Amino acid sequence: MDEALLDRFAAGVDLPLDPEHRPGVAEALERLLALAAVVAAAAVPDEVEPAPVFEP
Repeated sequence: MDEALLDRFAAGVDLPLDPEHRPGVAEALERLLALAAVVAAAAVPDEVEPAPVFEP
């Protein structure tokens, strides 16, 4: 992960990063971005509507 991108993500959520934590945070963020790409690529039919209230 690009150091500048990591800095921007951290600043965006007001997350102070200690130097020793940066590699782990970068790895976790890379995994989250990969999972987000899978979710974003999922096809959702037009007739699907969001539920007004979540009920498990």
